[in-house]
Amino acid sequence: MAASSRLGGWVQPRRWRRPAWLSRLPRWWPWPLVALLLPICLVNVAVAWVGRCSVFPLSPFHLGYKIAALGAYTVHRPRCALVPDTPLMAPMLARAEHAHHLPCGLLGAIVQVESGGQPHRISAAGAMGPMQLIPPTARALGVSDPFNPEQSVEGAARYLQTQLATFHSLRLAVAAYNAGPGAIVGHHVPQNGQTEIYVDRVMHALSAERHARCVPARPAKRRGPHAASSTD
Repeated sequence: MAASSRLGGWVQPRRWRRPAWLSRLPRWWPWPLVALLLPICLVNVAVAWVGRCSVFPLSPFHLGYKIAALGAYTVHRPRCALVPDTPLMAPMLARAEHAHHLPCGLLGAIVQVESGGQPHRISAAGAMGPMQLIPPTARALGVSDPFNPEQSVEGAARYLQTQLATFHSLRLAVAAYNAGPGAIVGHHVPQNGQTEIYVDRVMHALSAERHARCVPARPAKRRGPHAASSTD
């Protein structure tokens, strides 16, 4: 009987006691916290909604890039509504690859991995447009509207041309596009749990892209007169 009473007392719900330090705080203490977290939440929700990506609402990372990306989108969207952008098509990618001496299919592979061809995409890190340029890179490349497919592809092509000239390796150039050239140490793809996966995805997409638009179709074999007569 005593054991059951002790068990009943142990499982009985206990009232939560307010910590002493919490009772010493002023009544208005939650409001500064709300004022700090609310703008962060609004920025992240706007990026998730506009850029069609998943981002934690209270994430404090890359806020400057996200705000810059939202500002660039705000400038681009009315212009895009009045004058539609040039569609992101294979001829545009082929022209940029040819102009900047890039391997055929490389830009198409990066587009597929980075944005899936969505021109208005914003990532959780604040990268913008079909080629997912971050704000400092877009400014350095002279890309005034990273959501414009032509400007985005042209800027990415020049960036990749520079990385290929620097590292003399396609895999390292792709790794530098993802992680930045400063992350390439000892001429190896960074093993950070992201870049090596990104490089493999781009190389796989590059193989499919080359097969789709870079390898010329083989002419059909002409049947000789003997083959035609044999079927009669």
